[in-house]
Amino acid sequence: MTMSMIDDGTIASRLNDVRLYDGVRTRRIMAFLIDFALVTLISVPVFLLVLVLGLITLGLGWLMIGGIWPVVALVYIWNTLGGRNQATVGMNLMGVRLERLDGGPIDGMLAVVHSVLFWAFNAVLTPLILLVSLFADRKRLLQDLLLGTVVVRSQR
Repeated sequence: MTMSMIDDGTIASRLNDVRLYDGVRTRRIMAFLIDFALVTLISVPVFLLVLVLGLITLGLGWLMIGGIWPVVALVYIWNTLGGRNQATVGMNLMGVRLERLDGGPIDGMLAVVHSVLFWAFNAVLTPLILLVSLFADRKRLLQDLLLGTVVVRSQR
């Protein structure tokens, strides 16, 4: 991968190829829906385990119920988006992946911060967060702009 430094500190590379961003916004939305469904499905057995734990602890274990979905989601993101493929299961199915503009790998912590920022901005801006991608370069969302990341089509 050939890279060269640009005056503003970003790195020019293959990420400048506009073909990498064709259909990314739609694929990204579909990947989110797939991942949301998967995290929800994974949360069901954990929920059942917490219900049993609540019975054993005379209701004390039920205090964990509110944290099940967020914890499962963060573990899912850490292991998939922060993994070797730099993509969640939904992103893999839709043919997109997350990359850093400086060419470095996406680690688990960056993946989790990326996800937490997405949900924080989504809580404030609701679906309007997607409007940022209409005006930003490379169809990036607000969390991508802040973290120096971009979602591109996978090379298969």
